[in-house]
Amino acid sequence: MGQGGAPRRVQAHDGELGAAVARAQNGDEAAFSVAYRIVQPGLLGYLRGLVGEDAEDVASDAWLEIARDLGRFKGDGAGFRGWTATIARHRALDHLRRQRVRPRSSALEQDVLDLPGPHSTHDQALEAISTEHALRLVGGLPQDQAEAVLLRVVVGLDGPAAARVLGKRPGAVRTAVYRGLKRLAAQLGAEGVTDEAPRTLGESK
Repeated sequence: MGQGGAPRRVQAHDGELGAAVARAQNGDEAAFSVAYRIVQPGLLGYLRGLVGEDAEDVASDAWLEIARDLGRFKGDGAGFRGWTATIARHRALDHLRRQRVRPRSSALEQDVLDLPGPHSTHDQALEAISTEHALRLVGGLPQDQAEAVLLRVVVGLDGPAAARVLGKRPGAVRTAVYRGLKRLAAQLGAEGVTDEAPRTLGESK
C-alpha cells in the first residue's frame, strides 16, 4: 500500500503464515500458535477500531471460530488474513448488535500506525498519528471510511481482500480509503495531497 509501511511489513510474513496454516491444518498445534502470533496484532487493532475496549473479548470469540473451522479454509497466507478478518468482523457486528451501539474507534497500536515515508497521502496522514490522535481522528471518520482504512492499514489487506471482507467492490473500498486518508491528512495539516493518490494505493478495480 503506497510507499511501504505497516501493510508491507505485515504482508512480508504471508509466506510464513501460509506455511504455518498448512501445518496447523495437519494438526500441528505449534504452527497454529505461529499463525496466531502473526495475525493477532493486526486483527486486534482492527477490532479496537470497531468495538473499542471489548476488542480482546471479541478477538477471543473470533479465534475460537477460526480454530473450529480451520479445516475448511483453503488459500494462502494473504487469504488466511482476509478470512480471519471476515470472521472477526462478523463477531464484532454481533457484539455491537447485542450492545446496541455503533462501531467506534478506540486507541490503535502505535506500532501499526508508525508508517515511514513522506511520499503519499497515506504516509503523510498516518506517520504522525499517535495513539491518542487515532482515537479522535479515526473515530471521526464516516464508518465506511474508518473500517476501510483499518483493514488496509492495520490488518494489511490488499484492496480486493478488504472489499471481500466488507462485501463491497474494490473500487468502492479504494475510494473510501482515499477519502478517509485525505481527511486525516487534512486534519493533520499534511501538504501535497492530490487527486492522484488513489492510484498509489496499490489496488485494482
